[in-house]
Amino acid sequence: MRTPAFWYQPKGVRARLLSPLGAIYAAGTARRLKNGSPFKLDIPVICVGNINAGGTGKTPTTIAIAEHLIARGMTPHIVSRGYGGSLEGPVRVDERKHKASEVGDEPLLLSAFAPVWVAKDRAAGARAAADAGAEMILLDDGHQNPALHKDISIVVADAVRGFGNGCVLPAGPLREPVAAGLARANALLTIGTRKAQDRFAGLNSFPDDLPHLKGQLHPLQTGMDWDGLRVFAFAGIGMPEKFFATLRGLGADLVGQEGLDDHQPFSDALLTRLANQAASLGAQLVTTEKDAVRLPASFRSQVLTVPVRLQIEDWSALDALLDTL
Repeated sequence: MRTPAFWYQPKGVRARLLSPLGAIYAAGTARRLKNGSPFKLDIPVICVGNINAGGTGKTPTTIAIAEHLIARGMTPHIVSRGYGGSLEGPVRVDERKHKASEVGDEPLLLSAFAPVWVAKDRAAGARAAADAGAEMILLDDGHQNPALHKDISIVVADAVRGFGNGCVLPAGPLREPVAAGLARANALLTIGTRKAQDRFAGLNSFPDDLPHLKGQLHPLQTGMDWDGLRVFAFAGIGMPEKFFATLRGLGADLVGQEGLDDHQPFSDALLTRLANQAASLGAQLVTTEKDAVRLPASFRSQVLTVPVRLQIEDWSALDALLDTL
């Protein structure tokens, strides 16, 4: 789905009209969490989740934490539900064998950094990872899932958009009220520029004792010279405009752009249209890493990608949590 604009505007008529449905949604989430029986593993579980629905930066956060754990000498495995994939699991993702339609695009991307397990049943996926030698589980997007006990829960938020109008789906972008979500968190990570971080801190309140990590996404230096390059960009991520802004920041001449639905499949008709549009503008097709893994092999050579990595200002708060494990 595409994010409705009114979710990130001051609470208006549509949000107010939909608020009763939001209250029902929030009550359902609270009831599911209260009645759940989380399975506890013998190894630690770190959950990278959010309160907002999509587009907060969980995937680059998971990559950054996985690399940080590996640098500390740990062997983390990532467990994901494999959104958009057909396999029930548990199955270990093999980028040479699996397609995004089978395991989801995010697990395919994550598998380049650490072993990834896809499972609709998170507890079964975590047990499979532990049996395969994982010393620690990184649970991708499981903050509202009660199937697995979490030793550390990190809530990720976009510093620019924050928590939107503060309403729960469908009145706003939240899966649950902010206070309820942060009450179960061990850390809050906000992603954005220093200016956006300051604005987020000024507009939002959260517990004083909740560690607050801050990070920014930066394009990976690949030697590619983007300055002045005519590009036609497309992106099927939570916030495509962030990708388009990144290209402009690199100096690319963005002559065309198309924001797609998050995780949108690439049909032959869609790819043909995108290629024709780029050709008519004399532009190079460009997309995100997450979108690139969904492209058919026959088309991938026609598209450039812009990999981004999350840089966290100060790891000490997370390291202190890890030390307690």
